[in-house]
Amino acid sequence: MRKGYLYTIFFFAILMLASCSATKFVPDGSYLLDEVKVITDNKEVKPSNLRMYVRQNPNAKWFSLIKTQLYVYDLSGRDSTKWINKFLRKIGDAPVIYNESEAKRSQEEITKAVQNMGYMGASVKRVTKTKKKKLKLHYEVTTGKPYIVRTLNYDIKDSKIAEYMQKDSASTLLKEGMLFDVNVLDDERQRITDNLLRKGYYKFNKDYISYTADTVRNTYLVDLTLHLHPFKLRTEDTPREHYQYRINKINFITDYDVLQSSALSSIEINDSIHYKDYPIYYKDKLYLRPKVLTDNLRFSVGDLYNERDVQRTYTYFGRLPALKYTNIRFFETTVGDTTMLNCYVMLTKSKHKSISFELEGTNSAGDLGAAASVSFQHRNLFHGSETFMMKFRGAYEAITGLQGDYRNNNYTEYGVETSINFPSFLFPFLSSDFKRNIRATTEFGLQYSYQLRPEFSRTVASASWSYKWTQRQRTQHRIDMIDIGYLYLPWISDKFREDYINKGQNHIFEYNYKNRLIVRMGYSYNFNSAGNALINNTITSNSYSIRANIESAGNILYALSKATSLHKNNDGEYAILGIPYAQYIKGDFDFAKNIRIDHRNSLAFHAGIGIAVPYGNAKTIPFEKQYFSGGANSVRGWSVRDLGPGSFPGDGNFLNQSGDIKLDASIEYRSKLFWKFQGAAFIDAGNIWTIRDYANQPGGVFKFNKFYKQIAVAYGLGLRLDLDFFVLRFDGGMKAINPAYESGKQRWPIIHPDFSRDFAFHFAVGYPF
Repeated sequence: MRKGYLYTIFFFAILMLASCSATKFVPDGSYLLDEVKVITDNKEVKPSNLRMYVRQNPNAKWFSLIKTQLYVYDLSGRDSTKWINKFLRKIGDAPVIYNESEAKRSQEEITKAVQNMGYMGASVKRVTKTKKKKLKLHYEVTTGKPYIVRTLNYDIKDSKIAEYMQKDSASTLLKEGMLFDVNVLDDERQRITDNLLRKGYYKFNKDYISYTADTVRNTYLVDLTLHLHPFKLRTEDTPREHYQYRINKINFITDYDVLQSSALSSIEINDSIHYKDYPIYYKDKLYLRPKVLTDNLRFSVGDLYNERDVQRTYTYFGRLPALKYTNIRFFETTVGDTTMLNCYVMLTKSKHKSISFELEGTNSAGDLGAAASVSFQHRNLFHGSETFMMKFRGAYEAITGLQGDYRNNNYTEYGVETSINFPSFLFPFLSSDFKRNIRATTEFGLQYSYQLRPEFSRTVASASWSYKWTQRQRTQHRIDMIDIGYLYLPWISDKFREDYINKGQNHIFEYNYKNRLIVRMGYSYNFNSAGNALINNTITSNSYSIRANIESAGNILYALSKATSLHKNNDGEYAILGIPYAQYIKGDFDFAKNIRIDHRNSLAFHAGIGIAVPYGNAKTIPFEKQYFSGGANSVRGWSVRDLGPGSFPGDGNFLNQSGDIKLDASIEYRSKLFWKFQGAAFIDAGNIWTIRDYANQPGGVFKFNKFYKQIAVAYGLGLRLDLDFFVLRFDGGMKAINPAYESGKQRWPIIHPDFSRDFAFHFAVGYPF
């Protein structure tokens, strides 16, 4: 522990020495830009909203505290040809030298931004303070009195558009008494344009909308008028009313090559068919059923052009694994004296068949092994973009630390799984329109695995039927209509049975090492406010996510057992064909929020709760459905499955460290370090509890007057390597409050730390939340 303190003191001493030379590479007559602040005299104009207009910022700080990368750069020598100096400069940041012209441009842009908010008399003053070779820069914003819209008028000579705008007037962003905010005016132009693009106005854009603003003399009042300009394709054209376009014909081209010319005449077509008056052109063979093409089309012949329906069509076709790209193009055509649109839906085929191999190393509680798998995937099995997958897996692991006579000392597993995913909602008695609108995919799956350990052999088989769908790229739903799992143990060693099962002391062992049937249903909900804009849940923007899940098992079987007066077995359980079944209900809820501080730093929060209740035909939850605490995604001061339940300190048997209730909460400060590395400082809290009081888990039962005293707390630091497509995470956690002790030094490790006792290291892929 003493060495840890010495290392910490040494580290901070190095930083202090480096800070003394922060201006080492600042030329004479120049200044290091040490600080930039935006200050406003109006609480309605927030400095954070104006930071984006600052064109020059000081060197970045780790955790908003220390300019570590600048100090690393300053540790390099003057000779740039030496490798050590090159390396230090590469991983560090060169000093930011104050630039007068950049500061002036920032001042001008901030002024313009505030004036656009309605404060047309706003001014911005630059204030600089220098000390030695360092400079602090402040932009002091004086907003003045805002301009207010006194009257609002509309100059719209196109009667049809005027009618549409009148019907949509409740959604307008403009109103009398509002600030004369240029940004709001522009948003209203875009809102009107989006609305008209949904009403057939194919060629409309927001440049046809403008404003005039007359200020009342000696006041801060504005008379605002919105103008709609007539349609003109060229300057010399005669102005006319805007056309509404209808769809004339819809054509499908299924073998479009995006690398070739987009001209229709250059697309290679060998044959065509007509399906429900839709021409479908293809090169060699039509690889998708015509009904699949028309079912994913969200507009029809004769419809008014609707930009939203076009985007929905892009989304629908984008869900089909058989397709790689989709391009929808419109061409004007004259039918009689009416101008209409011919539509071409051009599709690019994806690679339908693929084989992949995976090889991985495993480490289960120190036991090393390896696993390999091979999988085959077909993305267009029945010519309807159905995805078929089959995967074979094998694993081997050398087991150490076994005591007693077992016939082998290794673990082997063989398994196969297969699934087929249909890009539509398959369910009887539902209308075609409902199935298309819900945009769900249907998946059927089968899994089988055989596991052989020194203590027992186990077979696990399951079958599932589920639905998944996404709403607006932010909300995901999943319904498990039915998931049937069968656990079969054909062989258990006599020693294992005698030591752990026959003694009757461990209810979890007894329950989970018998043949078991689990027939469950469930629903899960996931919402992420950032949608596709979020990257690895990192510091891209403010966002939050919600996850909820509920599932139940055994209810239908229990009702059948009661209705048929089925006899119970010797353990007091109903059994189907001699196999007892589990019965429980389980619910989980998680909330996470990410707050962006600046482009390098963010603050993340997480809270979660879960409860699983056995009832009816069961006295405990199947082990796979129980909760555990500790590990890389929980309270990181404890190793995985090493915390709880309650104040139970553990007895070396991980099965005893599981529970029916779980609470988790975390706060994490994340900061970009250098290159692709990010750092984190975190505090975690949580634990698990049992619903019933079991002799082999003393102190583990949940009690309202005690549970808050049994919440464990940990703190620590983390290092993350963000490789864009995945994140490698290294976290080191220290215990702060240990609920296994009611009092004394061991309950408060934060005051009396012991590194060898209280530290836990975690390696994981992805962020903890």
